[in-house]
Amino acid sequence: MRILVTAASRHGSTTEMASAIGTALSAAGLEVVVTPMHELDGVAGYNAVVLGSGVYMGRWIPEATEFIERHAIELRARPVWLFSSGPVGDPDPKPEGDPTGIGELVASIRARGHRVFAGRLDRERLGIGEKLVVSAVRAPDGDFRDWEAVGAWAREIAAELKSVPAGVAG
Repeated sequence: MRILVTAASRHGSTTEMASAIGTALSAAGLEVVVTPMHELDGVAGYNAVVLGSGVYMGRWIPEATEFIERHAIELRARPVWLFSSGPVGDPDPKPEGDPTGIGELVASIRARGHRVFAGRLDRERLGIGEKLVVSAVRAPDGDFRDWEAVGAWAREIAAELKSVPAGVAG
């Protein structure tokens, strides 16, 4: 079984999470390919997909939403899990709620699950407009990613994939 892990990321934090998910899936004995979303032209050749996006202003990066819309038929034909990275709040940086529109994306491809993880905010990596927004909403600087939670979720996915008979897409 060949698993694709991909993500849309503006500043690299979500890409790092995708790599951690890929590492955990590989450690569980699965064949995994981790590839940035912008390098993909589809999901042919993969039996399952884990797909993520950074969250900005409560929404996924358009690249990720457009990828799902473009490849919905292919994605519906295999097990898919979605993850969101990045919402941080003040004073508690833990994410609350789902990004806008995620329910529709999950339904459109019949994703098996969606998980939200807190992200990283480093103002030095942001553009002027992004700096204004994070200042206005008082988002705290720091790396709030919970690597244990990311790994645990990946292990849940691995266990589910291992329970699927070979050749069954889902």
